[in-house]
Amino acid sequence: WKAKHKFDGNIYAIKIVELKEFDQNEKSKLSKETNNLSKVDSIYCVKLYGYWFDSNFYYIQMELCSDSLKNILRHKPQAFGRLSGEPLNSYEYFISCEIFREILECVQYLHALKPQIIHRDLKPENILITINPVDGRHLKLGDFGLATIHDKSVNKFTANKLTSGVGTPGYIAPEILGGKVYDQKCDIYSLAVIGENVLFTIKS
Repeated sequence: WKAKHKFDGNIYAIKIVELKEFDQNEKSKLSKETNNLSKVDSIYCVKLYGYWFDSNFYYIQMELCSDSLKNILRHKPQAFGRLSGEPLNSYEYFISCEIFREILECVQYLHALKPQIIHRDLKPENILITINPVDGRHLKLGDFGLATIHDKSVNKFTANKLTSGVGTPGYIAPEILGGKVYDQKCDIYSLAVIGENVLFTIKS
């Protein structure tokens, strides 16, 4: 939802989740998303402004982003006058490289945090479009519901290593699908798939 604050006049995105049908795991995922978002305050991630709940609904107030990378990729060929199957011209290739560069910077930011955050659900739907008049950036990461904080000093012990199967089919790293131990490199695999989407094809 889009809402205008009656005091400051700014427009925000409001995520409204009905809790009536939620089981404990779903409530935990929602709480985790809010908690993870509260730990990042950066131009690389959607900004969290607040959250509250009542007996039936959970509300998350976030920065409003105008679109997602998924929609941009869907319309990119038409915008550059390219038919399906045709190669990118030099202009589209340059713009595509800039898009992918910004995505890489977003993920690099998460992985450089101490402790680092692993997103675990990178895909075009979770890469949001905005315009920052200060630095000219256009892309931010959103949906931190599957993200996890990965403290290398703790996770070196087997009992605390990441093994849970999470993510979206088509973007999940092989080590996750195989039930093996994994780390931040699972995000790198997802980035490779997204890079193919951006620079070559659109994944359905």
